[in-house]
Amino acid sequence: MDYKENILETIGNTPMVKLNATVTDVPALVLGKVETFNPGNSIKDRMALKMVEDAEKEGRIKPGGTFIECTSGNTGMGIALAAAVKGYKCIFTTSDKQSKEKMDILKAVGAEVIVCPTNVTPDDPRSYYSVAEKLSKEIPNSAWLNQYDNLSNRTAHYESTGPEIWKQTDGKVTHIVVGVGTGGTISGVAKYLKEQNPNIKIWGIDTYGSVFKKFHETGEFDEKEIYPYITEGIGEDILPKNVDFSLIDHFEKVSDKDGAVYARRLAREEGILLGYSAGSAVAGLVQLKDKLTKDDVVVVIFHDHGSRYVGKIYNDEWMRERGFLDTEIKIKDLIEGKKDVHFISATKSQSVKDVLTIMKDNDISQMPVMEEEEIVGSITERSLLNHILGGEGKGPEDSISDIVGTPFPTVEIDTALNKLNRYISRENPAVIAKDMTGRMHVITQYDIIQAL
Repeated sequence: MDYKENILETIGNTPMVKLNATVTDVPALVLGKVETFNPGNSIKDRMALKMVEDAEKEGRIKPGGTFIECTSGNTGMGIALAAAVKGYKCIFTTSDKQSKEKMDILKAVGAEVIVCPTNVTPDDPRSYYSVAEKLSKEIPNSAWLNQYDNLSNRTAHYESTGPEIWKQTDGKVTHIVVGVGTGGTISGVAKYLKEQNPNIKIWGIDTYGSVFKKFHETGEFDEKEIYPYITEGIGEDILPKNVDFSLIDHFEKVSDKDGAVYARRLAREEGILLGYSAGSAVAGLVQLKDKLTKDDVVVVIFHDHGSRYVGKIYNDEWMRERGFLDTEIKIKDLIEGKKDVHFISATKSQSVKDVLTIMKDNDISQMPVMEEEEIVGSITERSLLNHILGGEGKGPEDSISDIVGTPFPTVEIDTALNKLNRYISRENPAVIAKDMTGRMHVITQYDIIQAL
């Protein structure tokens, strides 16, 4: 029989996948090291297990103790898996900018999660670094693993990730592209690969609001470089001991928007659902494409899974609120955002009074007119009032048959809202669209204003 003794034995040996549609402008062969295949769905499983096992060997924790860590989510997940198998408890501190999905997943595997403010300095007693350190001093038989300065972090990648990349590329790798947060991945991989071939280039992906790039280029820790950013998993306002700047050849900054957009492209065009840092890594690679040739073999390390970000970068509304979504708003987007999608219509036999009552009760000012499931015309509040006020012999009890107007135009559900000006006018205040199920929807001027 072929089985593992426990889930920890499935960590590592992740696949390498060729990228295609997202890197058409890059002349090199681009391979993604897809770390989402680890049991915790991120590369952090590797270093989390190493830190836990080294803490055990060094006697820093005894059976039944508590592991404490400051984490953006993925390291916590790896530690939690190891703790579950080995019988430890976990307390994690995280920042309030992290996705809700990350926090919920940590709780699901039995961890206690403490949320700390993002916009404070690392030495502020409220920061997630300081809170973790404080707890480790207060709780008996506990160990703060401190992924930033714990060199077991980069050792894990020297021992596993680097050798895997070398073997999977048959030693032909020429460039590594990877987001830099704690620095463990890039430094451990770089150390191993440069020992095999010192000509391999190591490119670190940074974000605006982080200190890495300027420090690497000038040796200056510039606090003016530090400001809040949205990207998760990369960049820092400190210099972790795990970052070995001497092994990194170049840092490339990527904007919050480009990282999010490329993550979505990887999902839609490559079929690989990945996290924010993966999008940033590919965006950074594309920015550096002119430094590559057709003979190069580039490995991009994909840290974590997109399921951590479904409420953020994979949510259209979240993307639009931040100006990250360049695509046009379409009728289908409008329909998805409507609270009431009931299709309300009238028939020619109904009275003016009844139709006005329907409009008032539903807060609408126009309706399609139907006969046997077919749209045969339209009726508006204005035409109804004009009829009532039109003179002797006309009243609210009359049927609407004589004042039914032409049907509202029917448009495709993929029509962009900014294209509706050719259909909607003073005389024609709405259009009709069918969704994928065949249900009809009335799209009015007011709906469009609300959506925009």
